Amino acid sequence: MSIFRNIFFVGALLFLVGCSSFKPLERADFLRSDTALVSYLRSENIEVTKQNDIEFLNGGVEKFPRLFEDVRNAQKHIHLEYFNFRNDSLNSILISLLAEKAQQGVKVRAMFDSFGNKSNNRPLKKRHLEDIRARGIEIVEFDPFTFPWIDYAFARDHRKIVVIDGKIGYTGGINVADYYVDGLEGIGKWRDMHSRVQGESVAELQKIFLAMWNKETGQNVGGDIYFPAVANEVGNVDIAVVDRWPGKNPKQMRRIYANAINAAKDSIQIINPYFVPTPIIRKALKKAVKDGVKVDILLSDKSDIPFTPEASHYVGYKLAKLGANVHLYYGGFNHSKVMSVDGKFCTVGSTNLNSRSLFYDYEDNLFIFDKDATSKLYSYYSADKSESYQLTREVWKKRSWWKRFTGWFANILTPFL
Repeated sequence: MSIFRNIFFVGALLFLVGCSSFKPLERADFLRSDTALVSYLRSENIEVTKQNDIEFLNGGVEKFPRLFEDVRNAQKHIHLEYFNFRNDSLNSILISLLAEKAQQGVKVRAMFDSFGNKSNNRPLKKRHLEDIRARGIEIVEFDPFTFPWIDYAFARDHRKIVVIDGKIGYTGGINVADYYVDGLEGIGKWRDMHSRVQGESVAELQKIFLAMWNKETGQNVGGDIYFPAVANEVGNVDIAVVDRWPGKNPKQMRRIYANAINAAKDSIQIINPYFVPTPIIRKALKKAVKDGVKVDILLSDKSDIPFTPEASHYVGYKLAKLGANVHLYYGGFNHSKVMSVDGKFCTVGSTNLNSRSLFYDYEDNLFIFDKDATSKLYSYYSADKSESYQLTREVWKKRSWWKRFTGWFANILTPFL
């Protein structure tokens, strides 16, 4: 027990120290919210690429047919980096397609997180990996667990990235699993959001994948073949790819989120599945509400992880009492990780607003500076909100004392959730 107690103490200490050293940008009236965030990104040496086209994929039913089509059309290479490939029928279809492309001479590299694989109820086992490799696919396990295991609880690869021929990129919240299409027993529909990009931002996703691949394999994969020139007909959407690499830029993602919230002038819409934000982000949200920004937060009534709904609802209710509009989604489990600000910019990615994503894991998000794209994302928010109810004082008081206590207690564990 002393080991766990020490880990808890050190984690909590690092959590508090990390939260106390950053002051977000002030909400300046003379700067538009998107201008303010772009300025901050550039000050952090994060490139905002200009030539891009983006397509939002609303759930697994939209993502996988699109992805399978692009895989079939691949000519040179296919790179996949996922938290997990669940060993089910959808994964079987994907592996078969990848094997066909490998037989055609396309180089296929796939990587999955060891913890992500072990934590799902249908993991890839040694015999499955041997079969996949025998079919011409190079597949590796990121940071495999070894004794004493507890050392591997943190810094997991939670990203979901695909890059095809260096020209098409995918990223967002959707892993490879049937339930993104069919739902999950006991929870129902599994809502999520993904994105497909073309243009300059694809090179940034490619850099992320190759860096992780080379780190894990000891290889030195790289070169111009993986970074083709961008076609002239690609769109003009501005996109910044924000990558969280624990050993290189551990504070970057949470600081950018805090600045994005603090930049808002009129409105913020958030959907996030495990909403137990770190103090920096809680402070930014409270300040936004106090400053008169309309803050709308959509949380799930259900979750795939025990404790997390009660913990999220506890935080949500605290914000609701300050004036935020908090709704609970009852149409299943909403696993989307999205935010829109002032109708001017938005973000989609793998990052949960919790300590695991913001303090420990490898994550990536697209920050998209485009009114049309932001409006599209807002339409998905509105549709999900129609399947929700507001978390009011009356609703909260009807909760059992046990659920309210569980929410309070779970927040003590915020540094590890």
